[in-house]
Amino acid sequence: MTRSAARIAAVQFCFALGVAAIVLRAAQLQLVEGERWSAEAQQQRTERSVLPARRGAIYDRHGVPLAITQEFYHVGVAPNELTDRRGAIRLLARQLGLPPAAIERELARKRWAYWHGPYTATQVQPLRGLKGIHLDGNYRRFDPTRGLARTVVGGLVPETGRGASGIELALDSVLTGVAGEAVLLKDRSGRRYDSPSRRVREPVPGHDVYLTLDAALQEIAERALADAIVRLKADGGDVVVMDPGTGELLAVASQQAGQTLQRPSTLTDPFEPGSTAKLFTAAALLREAKVDSNDAVSGEGGVWVMQTGPRTSRRISDTHREHGKLTLARAIEISSNIAMAKFAQRLAPSEQYDMLRDFGFGSPTGVEFPSESRGRLARPDRWQPLYTRASMAMGYEFGVTPVQLAAAYGAIANDGVLLTPTLLREVRRADGSLVYRREPEPVRRAVSPTIAAQLREFMGRAVAEGGTGERGQLANFPLIGKTGTAKRLVDGRYVNEYTASFAALFPADDPQLVVIVKIENPKGEYYGGLTAAPITKTMLQQALASHRVAINRSALATAEAAQQSPAAATLPAAGPTATRSPAAVVPWPRPPVPTGPRALPVPDVQGTSIREAVLALHRSGFRVELRGAGRVARTSPGAGQPAAAGSVVTVWADS
Repeated sequence: MTRSAARIAAVQFCFALGVAAIVLRAAQLQLVEGERWSAEAQQQRTERSVLPARRGAIYDRHGVPLAITQEFYHVGVAPNELTDRRGAIRLLARQLGLPPAAIERELARKRWAYWHGPYTATQVQPLRGLKGIHLDGNYRRFDPTRGLARTVVGGLVPETGRGASGIELALDSVLTGVAGEAVLLKDRSGRRYDSPSRRVREPVPGHDVYLTLDAALQEIAERALADAIVRLKADGGDVVVMDPGTGELLAVASQQAGQTLQRPSTLTDPFEPGSTAKLFTAAALLREAKVDSNDAVSGEGGVWVMQTGPRTSRRISDTHREHGKLTLARAIEISSNIAMAKFAQRLAPSEQYDMLRDFGFGSPTGVEFPSESRGRLARPDRWQPLYTRASMAMGYEFGVTPVQLAAAYGAIANDGVLLTPTLLREVRRADGSLVYRREPEPVRRAVSPTIAAQLREFMGRAVAEGGTGERGQLANFPLIGKTGTAKRLVDGRYVNEYTASFAALFPADDPQLVVIVKIENPKGEYYGGLTAAPITKTMLQQALASHRVAINRSALATAEAAQQSPAAATLPAAGPTATRSPAAVVPWPRPPVPTGPRALPVPDVQGTSIREAVLALHRSGFRVELRGAGRVARTSPGAGQPAAAGSVVTVWADS
C-alpha cells in the first residue's frame, strides 16, 4: 500500500471513529438520558406556580363586611411588546401615579420594567388586556370597618396568611380556599409569562362567613363602653348583647384601658358576678321547694355575724339596711347579702352546685371561639361547708365570663331553657349559595317555665322604683334586670376595688335582648346600679333610635299600645305558664333570589362608604363583590342600570 493510500485509510478510520462516537453519544442522549435532559429543558422553559385562593370574607348578620380579602396587583411591562408606547406611558402614569419621565427611562433601559406597588383593582382596571402590560395579582386581608369587633374577628399570621386568633382561627378551615396551580413560560433571560392555557388547576375561593353580630349594635356597644371607661376612670369593661330566643350574640365588646392590643375578655376572662348571681340561688330554692312567697328572714339591721364553725364567724353587711323581715322577692329587690346567705343555708351544697351547673357555669358554652374560658366553679366536696354556701349565694368564690352570664340570663328569658350562644349565623360559597345555616341549640332545661317567670318577676322588682337597678329603667319600653357589685380578687386576696355589673332583659314582657354590662374598677361611684345600669339604658336608647339595629319594633309597639290601653288594667295578669311568643330578632335580611327573570335598578352608591354601599345593595336584592377600599368610585353594573335580582354588583372603591 502506498503512503498516500495509507493516509487516506487512516483519515477514513478516524472519520469512522468520530461518526461512531457521535452516533453512540446521540444514542446515549436520546435513549439512555433522554428523559432527564427533556425534564431539564422543560424546567428551564417552564415553572410551576401556586395560584393563591381568595380567603373567605367575614360579614355581620346584614352583610356588612368585617374582614375581606382584597385583590392587589404588581405591574410588569415588556417594552418590545407595546404597540402604542406613548399611549401606554400616559396610561401607566395616570393609573399608577408615577411621573411619565420615570416610566420612559425604565422602558428605555430595561427589557422588562416592573412596578411592585401594590396597586388596587381600581387602579389597574384600565390596564387589563393591553398588549405588553402584565398584571401579577395577589391577595391581602382588609378591614373595611376600621377595627369594629376586632377582638372577635381576630387576625392572621403575617407569614402564612392563616388564622391566628378569633373567628379567623376558629373557622380557618372554612375561610381558607384551595390554591390552584399554573405553568409559567420562561424565556432565556428568566422572565416569566403567564399562559392561561397552561393552568393545571384553578384556585377555589374560601367560604364566606356571616356572623350573628349586628354591626350597628356592635358600634353602639363599643362606643358606649369606651365612653364609660373614660368617664368612670375604669380599668376596663365588657358588653354582651344576645338574642335569648336563638342564642345569637348580637354585640360582643371588650376594652382594657391603656392597652393597645385588646383581648376578648367577654369570652376569656372570668369574674366574680356578685349580686347578678343571686337569681340562681333563688332558682335553686324554688326548684327544691325550700322557700315560698311567705317565707322571710330577718334583715338584721344591715349587719349580721354568721357562725361558720365552733370558733369562727363571718361578718356580712348590706348597703340597704333592713330591720324587718325579708322575703326572697324583697331580698332580690334590694340585693340583700344577709337574706340570701340565710336562705342559702336551706340548700345542700350539691343542690346549690347543680343549679349553677345547670345554668352553664363551670363549663365552656360551646361558642365558636378558640380560647373561651370555662370559668371557675369548684366541686361541692371542696367547699367550706357554711362559708362557701353563703359566698356562692352572694356571687363570690366562683367565676363566670360575661358570655356565660348572658347565656344564663337568656335561659331565664327563654322559659328556663339554656341555649348554646353562637357567633356563627351562616356559611356561604363565593357564588352566594348556602353551605350551612346554624339553628338554635338547646343545652338543657335549667328550671321550669313557672320558676323562670318567678325569676323575671324578681328582676322586675329590682329595677322598679326603690330597686337597685332603677337607674337602668327606660320610660316607654320597660326592662327587667339585676345589678351586681363585687369586690375584686387580685392575687388571691380581695382588695378595695370593685366590679360593677348589670344584667337586663329587654323588653320586660317578651324579651328580645339580653344585655350584660361589666365595668372593672370604676373610680368614685362603683355600684352596678349607678354605673353599669345607666350604660345599659343609654345603649338601648341608641339602639331604639337607630333603625339599623335588629329589634322587632312592631312587637314593641304592640306591647306599648297594650300598656296604654284603658282596658289593659282590667285584663287578668298572665300566669307564669302563659305561652310567650318566641324572641323576635329581624330575620336574615337578604331578599330571596326571585325565580323569574326580574330586573332591578342598581342603586346609586357613588361617594358613599363601603359599609353604606353594601347595606344599600343588599337591601335592594343584590350580592356584592368588593374591589378596593375607601369611598365608592363606581359600580358594575352602573347606577340605575337594570340587573337581575340576586346577581353580583361589583363595587370599585378608592382609598
